[in-house]
Amino acid sequence: MTRRWSIAGQLFALQVLVVSLLVAGGTAGAVLLARDDAEDAATDIVLAVAETVSHSPYVVDAVSAPDPAARLQPYAEATRVATHTDFVVIMAPDRTRFTHPTTSLIGKPFSGTIEPALRGGQVVETFTGSLGESVRAVVPVRAADGRITGLVSVGITTEAVNQRLLRQAPAVALATGAALLLAAAGAWLLSRRLRRQTHGLGPAEMTRMYEYYDGVLHAVREGLLVVDLKGRVALANDEAKRLLGLGDADLPPAVAELVASGRNAEDEPVLAGGRVLVANQRATHFAGRRLGTVLTLRDHTELRALTGELDSVRGLTEALRAQAHEAANRLHTVLTLVELGRTDEAVRLATAELAIAQRLTDRVVGAVTEPALAALLLGKSAQAAERGVELVVDEESRLDEAALPSRDLITVVGNLVDNALEAVAGTDPPRRVTVLVRQDDGEVLVRVGDTGPGLPAEHVTDAFRRGWSTKREGRGLGLALVGQVVRRYGGQYDVAPADGGGAVITVRLRSAS
Repeated sequence: MTRRWSIAGQLFALQVLVVSLLVAGGTAGAVLLARDDAEDAATDIVLAVAETVSHSPYVVDAVSAPDPAARLQPYAEATRVATHTDFVVIMAPDRTRFTHPTTSLIGKPFSGTIEPALRGGQVVETFTGSLGESVRAVVPVRAADGRITGLVSVGITTEAVNQRLLRQAPAVALATGAALLLAAAGAWLLSRRLRRQTHGLGPAEMTRMYEYYDGVLHAVREGLLVVDLKGRVALANDEAKRLLGLGDADLPPAVAELVASGRNAEDEPVLAGGRVLVANQRATHFAGRRLGTVLTLRDHTELRALTGELDSVRGLTEALRAQAHEAANRLHTVLTLVELGRTDEAVRLATAELAIAQRLTDRVVGAVTEPALAALLLGKSAQAAERGVELVVDEESRLDEAALPSRDLITVVGNLVDNALEAVAGTDPPRRVTVLVRQDDGEVLVRVGDTGPGLPAEHVTDAFRRGWSTKREGRGLGLALVGQVVRRYGGQYDVAPADGGGAVITVRLRSAS
């Protein structure tokens, strides 16, 4: 199977190609500029030499002498050698050469442009003459009276210019090679860093991995938060956004505290708005290096509500079972008393418990027309009796059926009563829980008192907002659920010590009617 190139490998090859093209282009440009500079330098040289020769008194006198060639040829050749030019030609105004590096051309006409020089100007051009293509200059030779008595042409062949340029080639090649090596080294270092960051994966593999991970994150039913080392949320899937409401606000306080701590958590209950969430948090590592933490969240709001209702049903069932045993015992006693002929005592024993139960039922049903709440209070009274606790429903209790939704009423009253029953469990008699539910001035008042040890003032806020429990951390969510209902209805709660010991919790909720 052919191994595909990684992103780092592709980037390295692309960088090397681009840098090579840039260096090649830069080198070509540098060569062209160097060639232009060399031609400009050659032009300056030939023009300067030609001006110098044309102003030489020796040349001015020799061009008018009887045999100018004999006098000027040695001078011109010495000048040519000394100035490293390729030819120094001194000629008559009619183009007749007096000097030339090729002696056979002396006396022959000069080939090239001379008209501007005959008019007193200068000629600078690249022209192909007897020695090949050359950069040349032609200037006039003036006599003392200003007449043009001759011309001087000095030139450097193009081949000589190219040779001078070629002598610079090693330096250019060295600079080009150094640039390529530096660029390749930089590209290699960058690709190596990128390879570490991408773990040597290719584009197709990274695309497939992203698609898989994105699909998994959106498919899982648990909320998932990835938090970096600075405590910032780096990733949140759709379920986490839904559970925490991240689109509209910051993290809920309980979740933000857990995230900021960075500690490990296992099945820890946290409150987020109107939800009870179970959080699991773990630190993430790769190659021995900590990356941050991963927090998963499960919605247990419905499960907690169902669990609470199931606990109530289980408690009621156990209470009814116990009462059934007690009823059977009392029935046997009544039958025995009848058999013994003591019918009056049998009647009193049989009707006493019934009267007590009937009075409680009449009081609850007469005061609370909301059927679910009435059934809850009757069930809690049975649980309290089973635990040896007296549950008293205050005679001032009055509540209409439409005051608040049944579920919210059951949440508040049920959890407050459960909390009170737990508070008095194991304490010395008398063990009593009192309940008052009343609708008054557009609000619903729920007051539950107990004879237990009470709730310390420093624990009140934690108990209502974080699911804190005096039994063990993370166990109690009852008062926290009550606090949620209070905040949802814009109500308030108060915890005060009861007369003779214990605590009284008062909750006020705005009526829905």
